[in-house]
Formats: sequence, structure tokens, C-alpha cells
Amino acid sequence: MAAAAARPLVTVQLLDGDMATDGGSAANSVPLPDVIKAAIRPDIVTFVHGQISNNSRQPYAVSKKAGHQTSAESWGTGRAVSRIPRVPGGGTHRAGQGAFGNMCRGGRMFAPTKIWRRWHRRVNVTQKRHAIVSAIAASAVPSLVLARGHQIEQVPELPLVISDSAEGIEKTSGALKVLKQIGAIADVEKAKNSIAIRAGKGKMRNRRYISRKGPLVVYGSEGAKLVKAFRNIPGVDVAHVSRLNLLRLAPGGHLGRFIIWTKSAFEKLDEIYGTFDKPSEKKNGYVLPRTKMVNADLARIINSDEVQSVVKPIKKEVKRAPLKKNPLKNLNVMLKLNPYAKAAKRMALLAEAQRIKAKKEKLDKKRKQATKEEATASKSAGKAWYKTMISDSDYTEFDNFTKWLGVSQ
Repeated sequence: MAAAAARPLVTVQLLDGDMATDGGSAANSVPLPDVIKAAIRPDIVTFVHGQISNNSRQPYAVSKKAGHQTSAESWGTGRAVSRIPRVPGGGTHRAGQGAFGNMCRGGRMFAPTKIWRRWHRRVNVTQKRHAIVSAIAASAVPSLVLARGHQIEQVPELPLVISDSAEGIEKTSGALKVLKQIGAIADVEKAKNSIAIRAGKGKMRNRRYISRKGPLVVYGSEGAKLVKAFRNIPGVDVAHVSRLNLLRLAPGGHLGRFIIWTKSAFEKLDEIYGTFDKPSEKKNGYVLPRTKMVNADLARIINSDEVQSVVKPIKKEVKRAPLKKNPLKNLNVMLKLNPYAKAAKRMALLAEAQRIKAKKEKLDKKRKQATKEEATASKSAGKAWYKTMISDSDYTEFDNFTKWLGVSQ
């Protein structure tokens, strides 16, 4: 009794006409199944949903004759046109046009589609069961259900369990009354108001209208009458607890479907999917997947006393390797290596400045216009040098050189 009392309980929502038992609130509650506490694996759900959704595809292909319904032949080489097959005849625009090729107007497509493509996919049975278990567990997390877009602000509790009297409802009006009583009517109204015409060619292919998803009603008794009562409400789906489908538990591969359980269906979850201690009674050899970590709060684990007592202390003094600087580019580093470098560099700079100054003075002197006296002196010096050159040379002994030099003896 103590072990049973320690388990979390889920309140069963009573409907109009239900009689409260003498057991009080304990009689109107059921223990939380272990499947609700299973690990939530969105990666498995997304993969399995994508694979099993392929199994409803129908084969399609283009016509085998498409693009080949003409007696086109190539003109061959030597006519200054490409060798693509061309339509025979004359007198029309079509005559002489390229045919057959995927680059031609009216030609076949490249690699025409065939109906023997591998349309369907086989999925591991245990993997499918893990995905369904994750979807059921996610349906009990209010934040995930709200994130999926369901209106559950008026719902008293998640997971939402109602009494088995709901399975006897025959009329849609009674179903709407139940939904209103448990606070799920807002989600139904949202699905009803979202009905819109599909964008695209699906309008012509018996898929004219689209709408958002409402709650999923899960019942536990075979042949329950509520199927006919709920099936005509927009957005509401109905499923038996032993035939839960991932396409309905996580439409589009997104976790967090709003599920309404009947009491009998909720009590059968442990029998169908098993617990963490014993395998399933309905699914041979299936055991609920265990989480790798009981506590997934990594920050709390790392900062706990048990972990911090064995890890090394924080290194507050960080010793960084000194940056090696190039002495040829950094004067301070060069002075550490060669103290004379400063004097040598200063002498080099002074010598360079002296050279620049001497060169500038020399150029200024050359570029300065000479005075009349300097020009006369320079001309007289040139003539004197010329006479000296003539007198010192032996070329004056020959008549030809004498005439060439213009010297008269």
C-alpha cells in the first residue's frame, strides 16, 4: 500500500451523470503509467514518421510513349546542323524541329520516372514502438503540447483522463458537451476555424481543404459508441489504445499532440507497453527504453559537491607564453641583445642626413645659373685646354688631320 501511495496519481475527470464513489478522490484517480515517464526522443520520432509516411504513397510515372510519338531521324553530318533527331516532312513549323532529346521542345524528360521505384520503407519494429512511446510521453508535457499549437489553457490536467461513461456517447452533440465540460472545446474551435482551401494543385486531387489538428480521443473498449460521436467533429481523431499510430500521435513528426484518454484506455498502457521493471504483455519481448541519465541537469551535476570534491581547482593564474618579437623590427628587443645598436643607428642616421645634404648642395650648385664673369672664365679655360691638347698631340704632322682639326702651320 505504501508503494502504491508513493506513485503519482492522475485524476479522472467525471462527466455529467457520473456518480461519485464512496472512495473519495482516491477512487477517482489512476496511477501514472511508466510509458508517460519514458524518454522523449524527437530524433527517433522524426525518422520513423518520415519512413512510415512513405508507405502510403502511390506509384507514379510518365507515359512510356511521351516524347517519342514521332518518326524523327537525324539528318547526319555535313548539313551544318546538330545531329539531334529531327521531325520529317515540310510545310509546317514542326518539320525540322529537334525531337526525342530532353533538351528539345516536346521531347522526353531525362531519365523518365518508372513505377518500379522503391516507394515503401521497412522500419524496425522496436524503433516504431520507441517512437510511439516517446510521442505518448510528450503528450503529458504541457509545454510541448502548447508549443505544438493546442489550446489547453482551460484543461484541468495533463495527461487528461475522463471517465469511461464517455465511451457510451452516441451523438455528436453529446461529444461536444463533453469537450466543453473538460475544457477542450477551445482546441476544437481552433481546428474548425482553420479550415481553408489548399494552395496548389492538390485542390484538383480530392485534397481541397486543409485544417489544423485538434485533440486525439483514445478509448479502451472494442466497439465503443463514441467513435461515431466524435468522428464528425473537425480536427478530432479517434483511436483505440491498442492501435495507436505515430501518424496521429505526432502529426508531421512533431511531438506534443493533445490526447484525451478514457479511464479504461489509460489503465491499459502498462499492459500494452510494459513498465521499467517488466516487459510488455501484448508486445512480445518489448521493454520500455531507459534513459541514460536519471538527472539530465548537467549544470546541477557538475556543480554538485560530489563532483566538485574530486575535480581539480580552477586555475586562476594563467601563465601565457611570451610573444617572441623580431629584433630587426623592434628596437627595444634589439637593445637587449646589442646595447651598441642605438649608437650605431644614430650614427647611420646622421651619416645619411649628411649625404643627403651634400647631394642637395651639389645639385643646387649645378642648377644655379653662372654669372657673366664665370661664363667668360670657363670659356677661356676651355680654349686654353684645347690649345694644349693640339700642341701636345702628334696628329699635326699629317695633312689630313691638320685639315680636319683646322690648324694652320
